[in-house]
Amino acid sequence: MYVLMLLSLALTVGCATRKSYDYTEYKTSDPKSILILPPKNSTPDVKASYSLYSHTQRPLSEAGYYVFPIALVDETFKNNGLTVIDDIHLVDTAKLYQIFGADAALYIDIKEYGTKYYIVKSASVVTAQGRLVDLKSGNLLWEGSATASSEEGKDNQGGLAGMLISAIVDQVVGSVFDKSYSVSAITTNRLLSPMKHDGVLYGPRSRLYKSK
Repeated sequence: MYVLMLLSLALTVGCATRKSYDYTEYKTSDPKSILILPPKNSTPDVKASYSLYSHTQRPLSEAGYYVFPIALVDETFKNNGLTVIDDIHLVDTAKLYQIFGADAALYIDIKEYGTKYYIVKSASVVTAQGRLVDLKSGNLLWEGSATASSEEGKDNQGGLAGMLISAIVDQVVGSVFDKSYSVSAITTNRLLSPMKHDGVLYGPRSRLYKSK
């Protein structure tokens, strides 16, 4: 009886902690066009921002939004003397609306980007946080985070010898190619997918618009 009571309590606590995201503000704003700002880089790797930025337009377009071409957005900021990404993130939302006319802006902050080294292996990890903000009101519509690793799906079979060989191969490949670039694509898709729990909503160009 005591065990059953503990199990019931655990299930209750587990259910209580998994609350759905409050989309009230998001649905009221109902954005149709999104301006993606160059991602803020909170990592030591200088390649992080534009590496991840190159992957941001597609998932939101596929979710049903009109997304301002990121090359055009980047060039517009540069032409207006804004070349430092941290400064771009500080531009007033009303000013962004005046310049671009977008309904909402997506702010991304890269928290992890690059290769982590362990005793007998390494992993390229990319973690990012995102905020969607209404450019007319300045209200927060949605926020979320996502992470991905190059080690996902590997079963580490083959014992210590196999792990050592794998580590050597990873090191050689990593010295030639930026594995974090491809991992950042996975992170971005996870962050901006309307299919994940508490993800962005489907936009007006999607057949699933207003389905959740």
